[in-house]
Amino acid sequence: MIERDTYLKTLIGKIDNGMVKILTGIRRSGKSYLLFNIFKTYLLENNIKAENIIEVVLDDDSYIALRNPINLGSYIREKINNNNEKYFVFIDEIQFVAKVKNPYLEGDYISFYEVLNGLLNKGNIDVYVTGSNSKMLSKDILTEFRGRGDQVHIYPLSFSEFYSYCGGDFLDSYDEYSLYGGLPKVALLKSDEDKAKYLKTLYSEVYLKDVIERNNIRKGDELSILTEVLASGIGSYTNSTNLSNTFKSELKVGYEPKSIASHIECLKDSFLLEEAKRFDIKGRKYIGANSKYYFTDIGLRNAMLNFRQNEPTHIMENIIFNELIIMGYNVDVGIVELTTTENGKNKKVQLEVDFIANRGQEKIYIQSAYSLAGEEKQKQEKRSLFKINDSFRKIIIQKDSSKSYYDDNGIYIMSLKDFLTRKERVNY
Repeated sequence: MIERDTYLKTLIGKIDNGMVKILTGIRRSGKSYLLFNIFKTYLLENNIKAENIIEVVLDDDSYIALRNPINLGSYIREKINNNNEKYFVFIDEIQFVAKVKNPYLEGDYISFYEVLNGLLNKGNIDVYVTGSNSKMLSKDILTEFRGRGDQVHIYPLSFSEFYSYCGGDFLDSYDEYSLYGGLPKVALLKSDEDKAKYLKTLYSEVYLKDVIERNNIRKGDELSILTEVLASGIGSYTNSTNLSNTFKSELKVGYEPKSIASHIECLKDSFLLEEAKRFDIKGRKYIGANSKYYFTDIGLRNAMLNFRQNEPTHIMENIIFNELIIMGYNVDVGIVELTTTENGKNKKVQLEVDFIANRGQEKIYIQSAYSLAGEEKQKQEKRSLFKINDSFRKIIIQKDSSKSYYDDNGIYIMSLKDFLTRKERVNY
């Protein structure tokens, strides 16, 4: 079994907190397995009766009648035989529950929110649900649950989770992870052929269709090409206008910026993409329309491109971004603007910091460097960090060294292995 101890501890800490625990995340990231296997096993081992764990799997056709919220509420209440005992309710893929007319009040509707809040009011029921759609869930939690929804976002396997299961040589494991990613089932498959086939099928037959159907997108082919363009450009700035121009000039396709921006939001709402915005470090403000987009799972990104563009520098950058997100950081791309003199004329130059990672009052500036070989390369990676006049930590993560150390300027040169596997990670 692939252990997911961090998420298990999180769920344990939320038992009986009076809220609906909502597990969100990309499809096949392991939400259901975490809830129905790992967490259930914990409950059984801690003296919760099996019959007191009520399970509903809404993407299974045998539970299709329970997609009606009234039926769902009735079914769960019928399972509760003793109001003096504790019950745990697990509902998989809650977004399948439809909104229906209230049979007792004209013009009113009942959704799963009312059902779940009603269950909480009984006092002896602890409710856990999974969902794969942020538009349905996270954006509505505060208003619909009125403070009674507690979101736990589940990501594909981090490298450390993957490595703890697969083991072996670090570089061999990293190469496999950077190619096939961290979806749990991929880690369990043995052959490269099976891994590649699974990822390509999952992208085309599940993720892409899901986004198209859920958002009523009429031109699915355009969305498919857009996703591939974004996949080929990880680590590069772009915006909807630039993308529209690319479609017109290179693909001879009319794809308006407004539609592209809307479709990117659909991809983000399905957890396929994460956005990193440009932040002016000296001016302390977000600037411009350009952003970078990173894929939640690098294996899916590679499958979208039929495993053709295996670019190690950009893939490493994507993996570092994902690890920071999993660690709970908000991540932006940093810009340091300075004025230089060239041929007697002043010239404004923008230097880039790959990532600004913020978590509460903590801030870290991070550069991703596949290699620091040569003095010129080191100067290039450090130049923007030298221009930041504050005391927050500055880190360069490099792949070509197994040792981590401070340089003479207080910049921490961290090996990729330490970053991906060390418990304290950046909290050295």
